[in-house]
Amino acid sequence: MLVAMRFDSDQAEYAEAAGSAVGGCGAAVCVSALDVAGLSEDGLRARISLIGRAESMLAAMKSKAIAEATRRTDAANAERIVCEELRSSKRNARHDVRNAERLAMLPATSEALAAGEITEPHARLIARASSEGPIDEQVLVDAAKAERIDDFSKTMRRHQQEMSGDDGQAILEAQRKRRTSRMFKSGDTGMFVWNAEFDPTTGQHIAAVVADKERELWRREDPKARRTPQQRMADALAELILEPEKGRAKGIALVLVADYDAASRELVNARFCDGSPLPMPELVRLALKADIFPAVFDANTQNLWLGRTRRTATDAQRIALTVRDQGCIGCGTAPNRCFSHHVEFWKDGGPTDYPNLVLVCNDCHHQIHDHGHQAIQNPHTGQWETRPPPDAFPDTGTTTWQPAHTNSVLLN
Repeated sequence: MLVAMRFDSDQAEYAEAAGSAVGGCGAAVCVSALDVAGLSEDGLRARISLIGRAESMLAAMKSKAIAEATRRTDAANAERIVCEELRSSKRNARHDVRNAERLAMLPATSEALAAGEITEPHARLIARASSEGPIDEQVLVDAAKAERIDDFSKTMRRHQQEMSGDDGQAILEAQRKRRTSRMFKSGDTGMFVWNAEFDPTTGQHIAAVVADKERELWRREDPKARRTPQQRMADALAELILEPEKGRAKGIALVLVADYDAASRELVNARFCDGSPLPMPELVRLALKADIFPAVFDANTQNLWLGRTRRTATDAQRIALTVRDQGCIGCGTAPNRCFSHHVEFWKDGGPTDYPNLVLVCNDCHHQIHDHGHQAIQNPHTGQWETRPPPDAFPDTGTTTWQPAHTNSVLLN
């Protein structure tokens, strides 16, 4: 049995579509079905890799077919075909057609996708970037082959800014024009749904304010009856809108970073705290409206080494961690949604010192405290990451490893 693609129907129109697919496969995409329960870990990895390449190749096939349908008639007819044949929503069909049209103009991207060298999400990002301004397609394709999608998205944004010719200002203005928001009552659940898209500057600011309010709510909660992060975000939004007299939590609302070029005596490489590039004119505009907290940290001038004098990180420490980690070291969640975690646990005598702290989100924090994951620093790059505990069920047998404790996650 062939799962991903098989041309073995007796119907004439399917045989024509199969083309040279001799014996059901030929040059098409074929993934044989098998019982994965008996595979080793290496076997499972190879299986997942194979399926991933097959998905990329199928995505390329679909894109080419949709682009051809568009070429023969128009986009509206292609959208109708996609809706009918894939039982897709009109919105998704419109995205598929738009993406197919863009990929048809990107030969290197299409070739890499068809070869299974990049994933469909990588190809979509490149296609979208090509519609927003000039890009070096081959540079992005080469990066897409080597980087995970979250890392690649940052690479792409930096590349767009470098290629823009105006430090990315035109891209930012275009994003502001595309801002949108809609609220509706779900016919299925009876609950209200709110969707919104903002430009990076506005979005970063809103996210920081909401995160401040979430931390305030967290401090008010009964530790034995905490809300889920999703419930807490909903309550934070509701309180900010419906009870503005309560204000918001104090603290740094928006952290921006720039390097100082001593040769030219000017700021360069402006960026948000998660590493996303920021046009220099936008940095100047924001600086004129806000208090400045310089991100210059030195052991002799900043209070970043607190030892055992206090458990929670200071504002200066959190900003330093934000600049260094740029988000959760496990999954990349935005810095303002992260806890400052002690690498050497506080209960084991770990100090509240900058080198002993990392940013982790709620989920990754639980993975560390409750499931034995570890924060590990790369000796070559200095970057931190989380790693799971030893495999509880290795190929050669079993292990007696168990988490040392299952305590509730604390603030640090």
